[in-house]
This record gives sequence, C-alpha cells and structure tokens, in this order.
Amino acid sequence: MSRHSPHLPLDPRARQLLRTLVSQYVAEGQPVGSRALARSSGLDVSAATIRNVMSDLEELGLVAAPHTSAGRIPTVQGYRVFVDSLLEVRPLGEPQVEELRRELPATATTPDLLNSASSLLSQVSHFVGVVTVPQHQEVPFRHIDFVPLDQRRTLVILVFVDGQVQNRVIELERAYSASELEQVANFLNAQFSGQRLDEIRLRLLRDMQETSSQMTRLMATTVELAQAAFQSSAPQPDMFVAGQTNLMDVHDLSNLDRLRELFDAFQRKRDLLAVLERCARAEGVRLFIGEESGFAALDNYSLVTAPYGVGGRVLGVLGVIGPTRMAYERVIPLVQATAHILSGALNRNQAPQ
Repeated sequence: MSRHSPHLPLDPRARQLLRTLVSQYVAEGQPVGSRALARSSGLDVSAATIRNVMSDLEELGLVAAPHTSAGRIPTVQGYRVFVDSLLEVRPLGEPQVEELRRELPATATTPDLLNSASSLLSQVSHFVGVVTVPQHQEVPFRHIDFVPLDQRRTLVILVFVDGQVQNRVIELERAYSASELEQVANFLNAQFSGQRLDEIRLRLLRDMQETSSQMTRLMATTVELAQAAFQSSAPQPDMFVAGQTNLMDVHDLSNLDRLRELFDAFQRKRDLLAVLERCARAEGVRLFIGEESGFAALDNYSLVTAPYGVGGRVLGVLGVIGPTRMAYERVIPLVQATAHILSGALNRNQAPQ
C-alpha cells in the first residue's frame, strides 16, 4: 500500500493511545476524552498522563480538539500514521471472498462486470463504489465485418472477446468493392483475432514492410482499412459510480455544500478520473486521506483504490470513497479482494474462444 506518513518518533505508549483514539472515534464518531482513553487503552496510566500525551500528539499535528470539546479527534496526519504503522489489515475470509466471486461471474460482459463491481463495493462498504472503464483498444477483438454503404463510406462491425459490439462508419480514400472488403475482413479475422487493436496496427505496419511485392496491394488495402477501422474514436475513459447517496447518511459529511461539491465532481467526472488514473499506475492498494489526493472535492473524504487488469496489464482502477472516519481495516481488504476477483473474471471473460 502506498505510504505518505511523516517519520514521527512515537513511543509505544503514544502509539497505543493514538491507535485507541482513532479506533474509538471511527466506531462512535464523537471526540474522545482522556478518561475514555484511560478506560479503553489497556494502559496503566492516569488521566493526567494521557492528557500530556494528547498534548504532545496535538503538537505533532496528529490529533485536534474541535471547538470547546474536552475530547480529541484524529487529523488527516493522524489517520495516515494509524493506517501506515498502527493498523492490522487482514485479508477477507474465504466465505466473504466466495460471496464477492458469486456477484462477479466471468460469464457477464465487461460493462456488466464493472457496473456490478461498483455496486458491490458500495453495498458492502456502505459508501461510494467507483470503477473506471477501460478503453476499447485495451480489450482484444474477436471478429470484424465491413459493410459498404455508399461510395467511400463503410460500416465497420467490431466484436470484442468480452461480447461487446461496436459499430463505426468510416470514410476511406477510395471506394472498395464488397469482395475487397470481405477479403480484408477474412484476413484480419484469421490473423489477428484475440489481439488488442493497438497491437494489430503495429503488426500490420511491420508485416507490410517485410512482405513480398505480390502481397503489397492486399497488405496496403488491409492497412488502410484497419487503420481507419481501429482508430480510437471511442469516448474518453469513463467510470461507474454507485452509492453516492450513502454519504448523506454519514454524520461527519452532512454539510450540504461539501456534499454538493462532491456530487458535482461525480457528474463532471474528469477531475476524479484524473485522480483514479494516477492510482492505476501504482501497484496494489493506494489510499488518499483528505487533502492528500490534491483534488479539492475529496478534501473531506478518503479514497481507497486498487488496479485491476488482464494478463498482467492494468485496465483500470476500482475503489471506495467514504469519510475519513471509515473502518480502514474493513475497506482496504474489501477493495483488494474485489480488484483480484474482477481481474480473474475478466481474464476468463476475455480469453479467446
């Protein structure tokens, strides 16, 4: 898991008190006082000693006293130290993993799998589930057909290995006969089924340079049609989002202006996608707490993410958005397991038939 915590010299007593304070605040949502800490920390120390340690933690920026409350709450830095060095994260149990696996069957199409994953993350975490959608060129294609329309316009029917079908109308340099189009389609289907579109474009160009002079005309025709057919005209990366209204039930997040800002970000998507795409480049689980994401709409939230993919190639990222006061020991393994199960389903789903 990516770590950002500052190097802070906390003695065992301070570590135990910070761990107890964060755990109790996450569970109850109320500032934690010295007496409550003395009762639940398991330490044989006085309330006065605990107050002194709390003052030290406050000076380090790890806890804060809201308003006139006698208790304290963790800061973003306090959560970060807690997650990085005080939290024990255990993998999900096999029954929970099996339950997730049942909800993400490899028989579903890729969009259905991604949509189910976002809903599942939201349902289990009780927060917001997000999953980015890979572009079409990331998914291997299975079959292509060309249908002549009029003069230089041709309909391309692309079938991908995950069952998705995409229709594109392309305009070519010259008119091609139905037999020429059929010959090129047969060649592409025989030679390149099961490969990604960007791989096919590169191979075609290389093959044309190496081929004999008799084949040059067919190869040139194939390259022109393939370049036009496989050109990335698909929409920009998108994402599935589920459970936004769950945040309205979280006491810490009941400020309507803050919620409106985040809901606007869900609608616009662009900035949130930029944050998620950064996460896709990191290995394993990544966690942003509060302002760590650099995205103002997430300043009062935490984002836990993990990449998913096929054959070792990252296709996108999934995660949970919730309050900074979340049960990280529950959400982190949930995100980790869901990414692993989704990758497994996609690997089976996208295996060439």
